[in-house]
Amino acid sequence: MKPPFQPETYIPLPLGTVKPKGWLLDQCRVQANGLTGHLEEVWPDVGPGNMWLGGDTEGWERGPYYLDGLIPLAFVLDSENLKAKAQKWVDSILSMREHSGWIGPVGDAAHKPYDQWPVAIVLKALTQWHEVTGDARVIEAVTGFAGYLRDTLDEKPLFDWGRHRWADMAVSILWLYARTGEDWLVPLARKLLEQGYDWRDHFENFRYPVKTPKDDCTRDNHVVNSAMAVKTGGVSWTITGEAAFEELSRKTMEVLDRYHGQVTGVFTGDEHYAGREPFQGTELCAVVEYMFSLEVLIALQGGSPLSDRLELITYNALPATFTPDMWAHQYDQQVNQVLCSVAPRQWTNNLPDSNLYGLEPNFGCCTANYHQGWPKFVKSLWMATPDNGLAATAYGPCEVKAVVADGATVRIIEETDYPFSGDISFTVRTANPVEFPLVLRIPGWAKGAKMRINSERPQSHPVGSVVRILREWKDGDVVTLTLPMPVRTQRREHNAVSVLRGPLVFGLKIGEAFSVVKGTPPAADYEVRPTTPWNYGLILAGQEPPFEVRESKPGRVPFDPANPPVVITANARRVPEWVMVDDSAGPVPARPKSGKEPVERVILIPYGSTNLRIAEFPEVKPEESGESS
Repeated sequence: MKPPFQPETYIPLPLGTVKPKGWLLDQCRVQANGLTGHLEEVWPDVGPGNMWLGGDTEGWERGPYYLDGLIPLAFVLDSENLKAKAQKWVDSILSMREHSGWIGPVGDAAHKPYDQWPVAIVLKALTQWHEVTGDARVIEAVTGFAGYLRDTLDEKPLFDWGRHRWADMAVSILWLYARTGEDWLVPLARKLLEQGYDWRDHFENFRYPVKTPKDDCTRDNHVVNSAMAVKTGGVSWTITGEAAFEELSRKTMEVLDRYHGQVTGVFTGDEHYAGREPFQGTELCAVVEYMFSLEVLIALQGGSPLSDRLELITYNALPATFTPDMWAHQYDQQVNQVLCSVAPRQWTNNLPDSNLYGLEPNFGCCTANYHQGWPKFVKSLWMATPDNGLAATAYGPCEVKAVVADGATVRIIEETDYPFSGDISFTVRTANPVEFPLVLRIPGWAKGAKMRINSERPQSHPVGSVVRILREWKDGDVVTLTLPMPVRTQRREHNAVSVLRGPLVFGLKIGEAFSVVKGTPPAADYEVRPTTPWNYGLILAGQEPPFEVRESKPGRVPFDPANPPVVITANARRVPEWVMVDDSAGPVPARPKSGKEPVERVILIPYGSTNLRIAEFPEVKPEESGESS
């Protein structure tokens, strides 16, 4: 970032620079063949009647949300079909520019006129479009809207959703400044911060340590607002350079974890802060917006813990909230999810259909917004370094093609089944030898990690470290990274136990029966009922081995529960007193009774591969004493 803004740790690469390979390519194809590639055909809200396409129906955030995910998916897959869909939206939106700089419809019947929030989403979409197409209209449009804000914010300050989500607007202003250097953008960025909701006070003086009562549900404790706010500290620090903001994003994550955190890296909100119980829900919009916040923060501030968190959310919470074919999604997912049906659950204020898998359960924002998750993650797997190198900021099978030192273009092919396996190889392809830094990270869980260059002796590196390799790279050089993935456990609420391996959380594989409750497949709503017991406790002591691991190659549908790439078997016993409460798994028994239930071998599969699951278990003893413990 140019002065006076603070310099980034990493520089995001243009959309299209990173392409998925292996199982990650398969996953992006699953998304394109699922609802994302057909949404305009089955959901009128983003059909021809959408006001952003010149129609007269929905004219607020749904069209922009859809475009914000459609564009990156089109270009990471190099799909002409999806590019054509995106082009239609872009051309329509750019034709709606007013002389004042305003972009798009003035508003629809359900929202205030000239609401800055949906345009903020449009800017995120258009800036991606420009990165890959060079469309000069985008710079003109973003500059025009920035001028509109400069001219109007004093008399019409940020309001409603835009006030709480100001940092998303500021990200596009920073993007524009990096390309034009216009001085007037600096005070504009500061004005957005000044008018925006005070997230620093919110998290430094946190007032929501427990589940939100229904009569206290506001935008301040809204789950998606808070997921977007995770980036606010880093954005504020970049704008101001004030030390008070430098650690705010880390503090934000700590507070959310402490009071509302889940083992999957997200926090509860159904639709507002809901505490740490694993039967509470997390909205899908919050999952993808937390991911985007982390992707922004990794560029602005760097740090291995941010990348660890991004992988944790992406490889667990994201896929778990879809059917494997990505034709249906949930509004709310539960860590302990044993029944998906229409029923009044313990949500703070969401509707009874919120955990159905469907087209538009509860409310349509997630139907429009989830499309950004996988493709923006692919884009963020690699970033440039300020010293003309490349950094692998998250791991997954892909290929990056970028310009490094001396203007040389190199390709790095990353071959791996990560996160299902801990073996990763990076092969450098270059026309001529070139010296540049290659930056790799050691995740916080990867004790005993080793790195080897070609046939050199492997080197050990501590967990959480960032390794910078500066050397002259030749065509065919290979860096091999070995990340040990022993099974580990994590204590949760009520002394519950979660099982993890690498960045993956594991859940009990539960038999499931899908049935249509609304609509016509594939764009239907489904309830899912268990066909096998779910109320197991894990035995962690007294029997060896407590866990056995079996790996296999990911299939064409990577998160299919029928074909998981990793399976863990564990010792367990039924806990009869653990039953459903309000159509969800009840609270995990902190001290389950020791009865005469037999020891069984149960199957755990990746959380992202589950539709029903238990991922926070009570711990039970191996003996059958018949006494209460």
